[in-house]
Amino acid sequence: MSTAAIKTGLAITAAALSMLLGGCTSYQPAPKAFSEATIQPYRLDSGDRLRINVFEQAGLSGTYTVDQAGYVAFPLIGTVASRGRTLPELEGMIAAKLKQGYLRDPDVTIEVDRYRSVFIMGEVGQAGQYAYVPGMTVQNAIAVAGGFSPRANQSNADITRKINGRIITGRVPITDAVLAGDTIYVRERLF
Repeated sequence: MSTAAIKTGLAITAAALSMLLGGCTSYQPAPKAFSEATIQPYRLDSGDRLRINVFEQAGLSGTYTVDQAGYVAFPLIGTVASRGRTLPELEGMIAAKLKQGYLRDPDVTIEVDRYRSVFIMGEVGQAGQYAYVPGMTVQNAIAVAGGFSPRANQSNADITRKINGRIITGRVPITDAVLAGDTIYVRERLF
């Protein structure tokens, strides 16, 4: 092999290594807002199913779903904007609307009957949409999805999460908490 061919081969190898290592730094660790979001009150969004109880009003009490537009259709008062609200905020909104000509002093309580799903992709046994359980970690979610594939990077994962109306992606350790609606991506390990 000639000296020129060796130099060209080394240059190509160096360029390939540079791109490969450059890819390792393209994602940054999750911003501080990621961990802060896990300790904030739960915020409703599309896909959440709610159990709404109006004390002594069996006809109004029942299960309602936050629709794609972020509203709950409730008897007598119509649609109620729910996206981004906490449970106490929504309780207060429904009670206030019911007080306007329907009930004298409505007592409204709301519980989440079913949280919106989490989505798990990448190097897992069975990628897909799975039920969220409060207290779930990345590792728990991966276990639900059939565990790691043989090629998976098992130390961390990328999470895409909606925080304050913005969609943010960050790399987190597998011990981090997951929130309802998160998308988890398990990358392939490099070696």
